[in-house]
Amino acid sequence: MISYVTVGADDIAAAKRFYTAFLPALGFGLEEGPEGLSFSLLVDEAQTQVLPDFYVKPPFDGRPASVGNGAMVAFEAQTQQQVRALHAAALAAGGTDEGGPGFRAEYGPRFYVGYLRDPQGNKIALFSSNPAEPGRDG
Repeated sequence: MISYVTVGADDIAAAKRFYTAFLPALGFGLEEGPEGLSFSLLVDEAQTQVLPDFYVKPPFDGRPASVGNGAMVAFEAQTQQQVRALHAAALAAGGTDEGGPGFRAEYGPRFYVGYLRDPQGNKIALFSSNPAEPGRDG
C-alpha cells in the first residue's frame, strides 16, 4: 500500500491555490507547516487513517524543485461532471491543461480523465470510472 506521495514546489503559495481548488472537493483536508502542505483524507475519529497522504514541499536538498519525466499523480473523482468541474477549477487556480476531460481510446470504456500540470509542472490526473455513468461507447 502506498503511504504518501510527495511532489516538489518552489512556490508554496501558488501550489496551495492550485491544490485547494480541487482536493477539498475530493475529501482532502489541508494542514500547513513550515515544511509545506500536507493533504490527508478526512475521516471521523472512529475510523483508521485513510491512505495515502499527499504532500507538496520544497525539496529537502535546497535545490529547485523539478518534475519527473513520466511521473504523474492521479486523484479519483466521483463523477464525470466532477472531473470537468475540478479540472476547470484547477486551471483557474494556475494549472495548465495537459489534456481536457474526456474518454481516452487507449483506456477502458469507463475511464474518464482530465490531465493538468500544477504551477511547478508536476503532472496531475483527475479521473472517474463510475460504473453508474455511461461509458464512451454508451
